[in-house]
Amino acid sequence: MEKFVVSARKYRPVTFDSVVGQSHITTTLKNAIKTNHLAQAFLFTGPRGVGKTTCARILAKTINCLNVNEETEPCNECTSCKNFDQNASFNIHELDAASNNSVEDIRNLIDQVRFPPQDGKYKVYIIDEVHMLSQAAFNAFLKTLEEPPSYAIFILATTEKHKILPTILSRCQIFDFNRIQIRDMADHLSNIANKEGIGFEYEALELIAQKADGGLRDALSMFDLNVTFSADRHLAFKQVLDNLHVLDYDYYFRIVDAINESDLSSTLLIFNEILTKGFDGHQFVVGLNEHIRNLLVCKDPQTVSLMEVSESTRQKYLNQSAKSSMGFLMSALSVGSQLDLNFKASKNQRLHVEIGLMKLSQINAVLNLANLPGGDAEKKKLMLQ
Repeated sequence: MEKFVVSARKYRPVTFDSVVGQSHITTTLKNAIKTNHLAQAFLFTGPRGVGKTTCARILAKTINCLNVNEETEPCNECTSCKNFDQNASFNIHELDAASNNSVEDIRNLIDQVRFPPQDGKYKVYIIDEVHMLSQAAFNAFLKTLEEPPSYAIFILATTEKHKILPTILSRCQIFDFNRIQIRDMADHLSNIANKEGIGFEYEALELIAQKADGGLRDALSMFDLNVTFSADRHLAFKQVLDNLHVLDYDYYFRIVDAINESDLSSTLLIFNEILTKGFDGHQFVVGLNEHIRNLLVCKDPQTVSLMEVSESTRQKYLNQSAKSSMGFLMSALSVGSQLDLNFKASKNQRLHVEIGLMKLSQINAVLNLANLPGGDAEKKKLMLQ
């Protein structure tokens, strides 16, 4: 039986062009290689799972490749490339600073730097989670980082740039990696699904990408999980929704429709249905505030692009936003933010949310009352408090 390899490893990018959602980084690195303007030290920083270590490995492989092609990509055929692919390269050293963070570990690294490469042009040192180095280790590293031998290149990777000494930062060329966009991740997942012969609904892949919150590695892990969950190797939106325990957009559309119509009974019943399915009340409140925010940005065509949702869902938002007044949305967002702030301090959290929903369901009535001739603005203010 063939051993299963997780998608994050099996489909790890091996060329700059295959890196997802970081074109500003890969273009700069390719140009630096092409024009021979390589820095002595790089710092790759950004959220987890966006390609920092992957880009470091591709850079290390490319600058040691003996036959770099016209697109500034490694040839994958020379001795250096083959050694790299087999984890047998003596020119590329990886250090995990989380478990090798002492002065002694850095001294060992500095001792290795003294020896030139036996084969190839550069010795590349990739230090992952570099913010975990101790203060003394950073200080021991400073001089070597500032004046390394011509053949040595350091690539530091971190998720927490603010923890790194300014003296280290000033010696590095800093590259900030972005959170990967939902569309880019969903397209990448669809390519993998096609290669693996897995059926899918594109909305299901978008849901996985949204849940991953900008990290492609997390998206690939969830993708594997859902493929395992699906007996027929088909990713359906409903199944992925249940498996990832995500609250469906449809609940928020239904509850806002009920609130718009001042239908308190339906509002409370929908909330009870959500709790019955095992969702947390605070999770619901946060999601509701985000939903109202999305309705608010739909009011202006220029801000619609701020929503990270599928096209079909975007159309639903536009339709519901057209039915909701600006006054209602602003008041609802105010009530919702107070619900969020006071949720954890409440002794009866379900009642706390229900009271908030009661206030929301009366907003339109209060707004209509305030708009009447001689309407009492103070009465409106009291009803929303």
